[in-house]
Amino acid sequence: MNILQNGLEQAIGYVFQNKKLLEQAMTHSSYANERRLDKLACNERLEFLGDAVLELVSSEFLFQGFPEKPEGDLTKTRASMVCEPTLAFCAREISLGNYLLLGKGEENTGGRNRDSIISDALEALIGAIYLDGGFANAKEFILHFILNDMEHKQLFYDSKTILQEMIQSMGKDAPCYELLGEEGPDHNKTFSARAMVGEEEVGRGSGRTKKAAEQMAAYRGILKIKKQTGEICI
Repeated sequence: MNILQNGLEQAIGYVFQNKKLLEQAMTHSSYANERRLDKLACNERLEFLGDAVLELVSSEFLFQGFPEKPEGDLTKTRASMVCEPTLAFCAREISLGNYLLLGKGEENTGGRNRDSIISDALEALIGAIYLDGGFANAKEFILHFILNDMEHKQLFYDSKTILQEMIQSMGKDAPCYELLGEEGPDHNKTFSARAMVGEEEVGRGSGRTKKAAEQMAAYRGILKIKKQTGEICI
């Protein structure tokens, strides 16, 4: 675990005083069950705490950053910022799955890449940093690794809605999505899809779920249309 700890600490730029907190944050319940550890030894309690810290920091971030937005809009924006796919996206950026302690069953069925597992582990890591270094360090981690580049993340995770609004504003029918194929074993599939506007393909993407593949296709469709209209240069 020491090598993994050092690697994760280097990736996030935070060194734990109490290494046991970091180890607990990376301990999935399947590992604790297989090793017959105390049921409180897994990361679920830290996840509970981290979720609360994340909600507070993201709420303050939006409250300060968007003074013109009403409560309803702030709530919707926060929900998309801290939803499972977004947190999983952020977790993958620091290769968090590589550091997890998983039971053999979860390991063999692709648990290191499962959105639900790595997003929960990210929240547990926030809880561990909060207990180890206080609110300021937890806030710094959240701002740097989760609330950074929000425009890009928002564009990606709201891509299907944004693409539909763009297409309909052009007087065309809403886009539809076609599944192109799937590869890999049942526990670790990759799906491919394309976004269609009438007979025209506007974007193509892949992902570990059909929804993720459609999101990527929509996202690439948005970039294509923006490039065509001169809104962005890519």
